[in-house]
Amino acid sequence: MNRRDFLKLSLCAGCSSLIPAFPRLAAAGPLDDVSFNVSTYGTNRPQTIMVFLYGGPSELAGNFTNYDQFQNLSQTNYAEYFGSDNLQATTNGFWRAAGGDIMEELLANHDLSVFRTCFSQVRWNDNNRSHGICVAQNQRGTFNQDGAGIFSNLARVLYSNGIIDNTTIMPFMTMEGESGFYARGNLEMIPIIEPISISENLDNPFSRSSERGYSDTMDALAQAHNRALNLSPKITDAFAKRAEMEQFINNIDGIPDPDLGTNGNGEDLNYENNHFAEKLKTAIKIMNYNADTQVITLGTGGLGGWDDHNDAENYLGRMDRLFRALRSAVAHIRQVGKIGTINIMVMGDFGRGLNLNSANGWDHGNLQNFFLLGGSDYFYTPGVVGETRVSATGSVNRLYSIPKSGTYWFEPLSVAATIYSIYGITNPEVLTGNQPVIAPPGNPLIKG
Repeated sequence: MNRRDFLKLSLCAGCSSLIPAFPRLAAAGPLDDVSFNVSTYGTNRPQTIMVFLYGGPSELAGNFTNYDQFQNLSQTNYAEYFGSDNLQATTNGFWRAAGGDIMEELLANHDLSVFRTCFSQVRWNDNNRSHGICVAQNQRGTFNQDGAGIFSNLARVLYSNGIIDNTTIMPFMTMEGESGFYARGNLEMIPIIEPISISENLDNPFSRSSERGYSDTMDALAQAHNRALNLSPKITDAFAKRAEMEQFINNIDGIPDPDLGTNGNGEDLNYENNHFAEKLKTAIKIMNYNADTQVITLGTGGLGGWDDHNDAENYLGRMDRLFRALRSAVAHIRQVGKIGTINIMVMGDFGRGLNLNSANGWDHGNLQNFFLLGGSDYFYTPGVVGETRVSATGSVNRLYSIPKSGTYWFEPLSVAATIYSIYGITNPEVLTGNQPVIAPPGNPLIKG
């Protein structure tokens, strides 16, 4: 993480929390119509880790159920490319070579729900499979790709209802730099709810020790000078705030790594040595130490991207490492006693087609998996939700999965509605263009 980038996002946020009378700016647009239930928030006390798979992963790791139907329709032969030994499905239809056994373990422990029919009918009708538009819409929870991000909206609602105030520390964080989840749209900036950017190594941007010639006496002299000139007390307080934040982050950095032991099969549950696993571990350390942190967003840097137009064999190992890290994260959350309050959500731009093209990859589609872990105080664990069928028009470029007739499916924007709901927004549809919360009939997701 670049020090300047961190300070750009976080220093004004940290220091502004000193201002006791920071103005509560009027909400803009649909936020005016939002209803909030403080009791729901107080009961749930949710904390969300949002993992976004940039590039749009194939659904096949979590839904290998139709392989026998599409394998002979594909331009490139799956068995010849991946090897027949790597094309086995698990009991619940996961792709074994792409993390399927780990998904089965998480499913059996009631730690994982897999929604196989996160499908955009709107984009299907518009023949829209564009990275930029789909990422923007998914991260804003609306088909208005220029609107405010999901977590910018959420931050404003929590601030307006007193959940976040001038004493709150680091309520929203990003471990991926700038993100559409925090796009401001037409919302005015309120520094204390702006996201703080941080790395998996918890590099401390508030530390002065790396600055040439710095000593503690410099802060004291500067504060004395400000007082002597009768300047704004905010300037003096900012020095104290920086020291406080330096110590706060140092405290988190000093938390030892967990020893997560082994599972019932004797497999090591400790985090593997890659950047993505380190991000998850750090995110959970932060949330466990700091109940004020509502949301941390992160990409999968360290695993690679998910735009598998070619050489899709790399997808297998990447997906396996993703779920090994998620399994470690669940063990970590359970160890610190937060399995009821911390949830992890995993989604991407869109899904991909079923045709293995001439470059041994998959082109863009409209159906993806949505994975959900943790949050047991407010989420049920419905397990595997949704069934798909193969849609083939005679052209290999039109070989897709779509929801089976009569099965439950939802637009990607329903992920945003679900997030809003668990944080206490009672009418999230006003922010998502009438897209409702995820609610499988007869197999509910949200408690209460």
